[in-house]
Formats: sequence, C-alpha cells, structure tokens
Amino acid sequence: MIKFLHIRNLATIEDIELSFAEGFSILTGETGAGKSIIIDSIRLLLGDKGPADLIRTGKTEAAVEAIFSFGRESAPAGLESLVQDGEITLSRQITDQGAGKAYAGGVLVPVKKLKEWSPLLVDIYGQNDHVFLLHLESHLNYVDHFGETTALREEVAGLAQALRKLIKDKKDLEARQQDAVQRLDFLEYQIKEIEEAGLKPGEEEELHQERHVLKHAEKVAGLVASALDLTYNQEDSLTALAGRLDHALTELGTFDPAFQALGQRLGEVSITLGEIADALMRYQEKQTSPERLEAVEERLSLIEKLKRKYGRDLKDICYYYDRIRAERDDLANSRERLESLTREIGTTLAAYTSQASELSRRRVQAGRALQSQIEKEIGLLGMTKARFSVQVTTAAPSSPDLDKVRDTGLDDVEFLISPNPGEQLKPLRKIASGGELSRVMLALKAVGKEKESLKTLVFDEVDAGIGGKTAEFIAQKLKELGRRHQILCITHLPQIASFAAHHYRIEKRVEKNRTYTSVVRLDFEARVEEIARLISGSRITSASREHSREMLTHNLSESS
Repeated sequence: MIKFLHIRNLATIEDIELSFAEGFSILTGETGAGKSIIIDSIRLLLGDKGPADLIRTGKTEAAVEAIFSFGRESAPAGLESLVQDGEITLSRQITDQGAGKAYAGGVLVPVKKLKEWSPLLVDIYGQNDHVFLLHLESHLNYVDHFGETTALREEVAGLAQALRKLIKDKKDLEARQQDAVQRLDFLEYQIKEIEEAGLKPGEEEELHQERHVLKHAEKVAGLVASALDLTYNQEDSLTALAGRLDHALTELGTFDPAFQALGQRLGEVSITLGEIADALMRYQEKQTSPERLEAVEERLSLIEKLKRKYGRDLKDICYYYDRIRAERDDLANSRERLESLTREIGTTLAAYTSQASELSRRRVQAGRALQSQIEKEIGLLGMTKARFSVQVTTAAPSSPDLDKVRDTGLDDVEFLISPNPGEQLKPLRKIASGGELSRVMLALKAVGKEKESLKTLVFDEVDAGIGGKTAEFIAQKLKELGRRHQILCITHLPQIASFAAHHYRIEKRVEKNRTYTSVVRLDFEARVEEIARLISGSRITSASREHSREMLTHNLSESS
C-alpha cells in the first residue's frame, strides 16, 4: 500500500505531503481543483513519461516520492532486496530540460525500472479503461491471465514461431528448386573453370616478376655472365684471389697465431662467394626462350580474365570459389533438405497442436470458472438477471499454413452477455451500454485481483456516466475490494463517497495570482458537508446535509 506520498512543484501543487491508510479511500473536489494531478503524480512515480509542462510555472524541477508498505505481507517478487523493515521508498525527479532521475531506497536506478516495478505495486484504472472490453484480443488475454496459462501460452508461441520459420524455409527452398538445374549447370561451369586454372597463392606476383626478367633477357644474361666472371670464371676472379689470400694467411699463421683468426673469417667469405657463384650458374641455366615469355603472358592473361569474372585478386577468387561450391552442395542436397524440413515441420506441428490443444482445454476450463464468478459479481452490482458467458472457439488443427499458425494458439475468445431476461447471449462489445461495460470491467478487476498480491488499486472516475442505484452497487464493490486492498478512488458521486472509510478533499485557492492545490483529510462532520456539496452543488441546503448524514451513517455501518 501507499503509506506516504510527497509531491513537489507539480502543476498547481507546490508542496504537499499525504498519508494514506489501508482500505477504501475517496478523493473528491470541485472540477479543476487538481484531483487528476494526484493520479498523474503516481503515474509519474511509476515510470510514465514526465513532460516538462507538468512542472509548476516558475520552477525548474518537480519531484514525487512515496513510501510503500507491505505490512505482514511479503514484498512482491523482484523487490525483496530493496525492502527494509517492510517498506520501500521510491522517488522520481524531472527537470524543465527533459532530464530526470529515479531512486529506489535512496539508490539511483533507471526510470525503466520504475515502469517494470509498477504492476507489482499499483494498478490504475481510468474512466475509459472499460474500452479494453471492446477488443477481442483483450478477452483472450484476460482468460489466460485468469487461468494462469502464461507459461503454456509462451511455449505455444515459441512453437508457432519455430513452425513459421520452418514453413518459410521450405517455401523458399521449393522456389529455388524451380531453377535449380540451370543454376547448378552454371555453378559447375564456374567451379570447373577456377579448378582447371590451378591458381596458387603468390603466383601472380611471381609471374609478373618473371615476365619483367624475360622481357630483358639479353641484358640480364650479360649481367649474369659478367657477375659470374668476376666471381668465379676468370683467373683473377674473387674466388681465385680469395684462394691465394687464404694460402698467404695460412703461411703467416705458422708465425703468428693472430693470422689464423683472419683465415677463418676469410673462409666464411669464400663460402659466401661459392654460394653466389652457384646461384649465378643456376640462373644462367634457366630457360629464357621467347616461348617461355609467351607462356607467362598467357598465364597472366588467364588470371586477369578470372579476376574480371570472380574477384579483384586471387584471394577474392578463392573466396568466391568456396562460396559457389557451398551453394552447389546446398542445391545438390536440396532434395534431402526438403525431406528433412518436411519431417521437422511435422514434428513441430505435432508439438504445437498438442500444446495448443492443452491450452484450449485450460482456457475452456478457465472460461467456465470465470463466467460463473462474473455472473455473481455483476449480480452484486445490480445486474441480477444478467447472464455472462465466455465463448472459446477452437479451430481444428490443419495442415501447416502461415495464416493458421498463431502465437496465441487455436482459440478465439469472446465475452457474451445477456443483460435482460429472455434475451439471447450476444457479444458484449456490440450490445453493452456504458454503464454495463463499467460494471463488467469492475467485476473482472474484482475477480482478477483475488489472484494478485497488489496492495493499491487506483480508480480515476470509473463512475463516469453512471448514477443512482448502479453507483451504489459500484460503491459496495469498491468497499468490498477495500477489505483486501488499499483503494484510492476519485469520484464525483455522493453514493460512492459515502461508502469510503477515508475521505480526502482536493482544494484549490488563488493567492497573488498563483494557484495552489492542497489536500485535506476530512473528519465525519467535514465529510457531511462535502457529500452534501456533491448532492446539491455549491448551494448546500439543510435537506442535502441531512441526506448526506444519513448516507454516511448508514453506509459506514454496513458490513457489506
């Protein structure tokens, strides 16, 4: 429950602090007094958008803080770590620059966390909330919530999504198979062309280098011969001179050992000269004929042709080759893949049908229990002769069809009602009046809340468009709900206000051209005056006061 609420600089509220009690509390006030600001502040605290125009004129920031108390009850799942001594404090700040902060237990948290915690703490119903009854999807969602089938529904949705993907994959593969033969021939041609080329890493660079040499073969041959003469062939070549120098150093070493080290170093030079001479001789023996140049040119021309068709370089060609081989293998194996997909679709469809059928069974079961409880609830709300039914229409499982495989399963759910004796059950969304929709909505909320641990239910003028005896029935239902939950209700009807255990009046005053909203908790006599105002308007009469007193005395003393 909301134990304490502090609002600062929000619209016409400058600074107010409110303490709320358990049970059924009413908020009343003249039109424009600021009743909706209280609800807006709770919505803001629980993660709703906080536009800058909510901030009080002349201020740069606004803030809302609330203490939620759980009493002897356990904290809602997901909030246990934030609760201290059975309470949790949440706060929200917004600024005129669009920035804002949120805190839980004094610790900074993302605003989206407040939104996530909101359904664990407070449920707010506005005067148009019964509109959800006009949408069939809401009927299905409510039955699943009531029947506690959420986990099974998620499993069915997962199977439906998997089934749709398998069906799409099969259709795509079947479409590709129509031109698979032609595509296979084309891929085989490309693969054969690349394979026959026998490309090697680095080959193109080596061929360019060889072509450069071959184009200057005569000059290169002369330079090689000259280098070989200097190194080995001539009598005064470097190799011959090194040999004579080695002989001299060897002889000197017999006189001075220091020359032995020089001889060793010269030996290393001789080895190097020998290696150079061998390399030059091998190079001299290489083929440098015009035929070889022509072969190199042809090879480079082939590589260029493949590059134009399959990639910028040999690496790209190899990547393309791997890709088309994989595609060829995929096409070649498409028949096996089709058979595999058909088997997978059959298995997944069977699982989907099984789980969806179980979901249908549980929905029918939940629908029966729900319609019994709703008939009882709307009877207590004055619709004593009305009948209510939950119609669950289940489609027969059929062959896989993207239009039939739904995340929600095989069922359509619709609420039917017969408001008057002798009338057939008809779709609630088509025939119910605004007052009937409001009562069915409240009955659904009352039944649903028995399955939840929420402490605070906020009703924002859900009595709009009703009055008389219907208003009294709704008031009795709110009072009953107040025995299990904290109820905060904004109303303009004296019938509803007179049933509440606690009454707050929203007041507006103007001082020095500034508007201020305040909230006052009323004692019994002040409630008599306020309810008299609701009865007769601004001109309160002795008769309206007497009527107000009688209503309060009677309704507060009632046990139900």
